[in-house]
Amino acid sequence: MLSADGTAVGFNGVALGRSQVYGAVAEAVCVQSTRHRCPSTWCDCGFYCFHDADQARALACDEQYDRSVLLEVLASGRYVSYELGLRYQRQTVRSVRIGRCRCGRTPAALDDVGGGIVGWRRLEPVCRECAGRRAVLSLETFGALSGVPMSVDEGNGHAAMAPLAPLAGADDESRFPDVQRQESPGADMSPDAEIPLLTAEVTLLQARLDEIQRRLGRLTDRP
Repeated sequence: MLSADGTAVGFNGVALGRSQVYGAVAEAVCVQSTRHRCPSTWCDCGFYCFHDADQARALACDEQYDRSVLLEVLASGRYVSYELGLRYQRQTVRSVRIGRCRCGRTPAALDDVGGGIVGWRRLEPVCRECAGRRAVLSLETFGALSGVPMSVDEGNGHAAMAPLAPLAGADDESRFPDVQRQESPGADMSPDAEIPLLTAEVTLLQARLDEIQRRLGRLTDRP
C-alpha cells in the first residue's frame, strides 16, 4: 500500500484485515472488538503466519489471495498455535517477496491497481512492458520507504509457466516484405546514410498508393 501523499508505504490484510494498513513493525488490532487483547482464544483476530513458505504460496492460488505478497516476519508477543503456524500479537517484517506480473513476466515496479482504501493506494507488481508509460513506484523506493528489502519470489509455482515467445514474422518488418533494408551487418546506420533509404521507402509506398488509387478510380467509374 502507498499513502495518498506518497510519503509512506505499508501492508494490508487479505481477509477481515483489509480495512487496516500496518507498517513493517506493527501490533495486531481486532477489527471486531477493541475490548480484548490480540490474539484472543475466543476470537480469530491477530496476525497469522505459516511455518512453511510453500503453504503460503499454496494459499495464493485462491482467488482471494492471488495478488498477495509474501512476507517473511519475526513473530513476537502473545501467540496461539494452529495446525499450519501461529496467530500472534506483534510482528516485524524482515523481507518482502513479490510475485510475477499478471502477464507472467518478471516485475520491475509496483503499479496502482485501484481498490485502495481511504488514504491508501493498493499496489501490484508490474513488468516494464505492461507498465508502459504509466506512473509507477519503483521497488527500490518501496524498500527505502519501508526499510525492508524487496525481491521477486522465485519459489514453487512460477517455473512451469512463462510467456510464449513472439510469433515468427510478427515484427514490423514482416508487414512490408518487399521493402529491403540495406543496412550493413553488425553496424548501426548513421542518420546521414539512413535518410536516403527512408526517402526511397516512402517513395515506393507512395507509388503503391497511387497505383491502388488509379485502379480503384477505374473500377468506380464503371456504370
